[in-house]
Amino acid sequence: MKRFIKFKIIGIALLMLVPWGLSAEGAVDSLISEKGKFDHWRVYELKESGIIGGNVKKIYKLSEGETLRGQDPCPVRREDVFSPCNIMADVMGVIKGSNSVFPERRGDGYCARLSVVMEKVRALGFIDMEVLVQGTILSGYFNEPIRDTKSAYTKMDCGVPFTGHPVAVQYDYKADVGNPIIKSTGFSAKKNLGGKDYAFIAVYLQRRSEDEDGNVTAKRVGTAFRLFTESQPEWVNGETLDIHYGDISREPWFTPDMDLKNGDIVYYCRNSKGRIVEIEENGWAGPDEDPTHIIIWISSSCGEAFHGGLGNTFWVDNFKLVY
Repeated sequence: MKRFIKFKIIGIALLMLVPWGLSAEGAVDSLISEKGKFDHWRVYELKESGIIGGNVKKIYKLSEGETLRGQDPCPVRREDVFSPCNIMADVMGVIKGSNSVFPERRGDGYCARLSVVMEKVRALGFIDMEVLVQGTILSGYFNEPIRDTKSAYTKMDCGVPFTGHPVAVQYDYKADVGNPIIKSTGFSAKKNLGGKDYAFIAVYLQRRSEDEDGNVTAKRVGTAFRLFTESQPEWVNGETLDIHYGDISREPWFTPDMDLKNGDIVYYCRNSKGRIVEIEENGWAGPDEDPTHIIIWISSSCGEAFHGGLGNTFWVDNFKLVY
């Protein structure tokens, strides 16, 4: 991937990466804390295709507004810094909805329940698919409608503009994890892979640049990662997860999940030309450098797309940044 051209104006390129224009640190902090309460949900009543039954399926979005109905993708509001992987798919003209993140009552408000689920599609004897879906919440958004299950991570626009230096994130959680890992893409036989699957929370602060060809590179400024390997039936309130700055690869507590390359997981974003491209994390930034974006990834499964422990469930509430 080409290096950033010197005469390219970095600030302009970065602003063009995200159409929402969320560049003010205070505004993004406030939105993350407010939306991280998970009290605001918008219902989308999706009319699925008649060939698969023509049902109306409720899709839950971390947004606000009146209930939407029809077969058009939900509009993306600039205030919607978190996106659940609750999506509409349009595969060869067949409209289907999928939910793996749900609002659940907690006290006077709501929390988010993230589950690993199996979506089944059957129609007239010639469509018979089972697709394993991980319950995931992402800072950024999903590119709807989903047209296929190929290159799953290209369907995501990861991260929102951010320039702060928080010391940690804080959240409430409970968990039911450790189910056996299954692979099911819908286009091949379901496989039991063995091993156990767990939930995680990841926070990555990046300093991104875009070259004249639209390629996006990034340095990692800050890292936080927590794998939840034990079930926790009661709420744990106010847990904090430290964000570590600079090159942490030689620290004794460093794990592969914190590295610039995390297995088969690849992060993508929309560049200034409107194309979804890979974010090539090619090094560690200095601990005092300012980030340009924050990726927050909360999931009920730590595996790659279409892999997971069926039945894994992770509840999260009151997610915020700590300074």
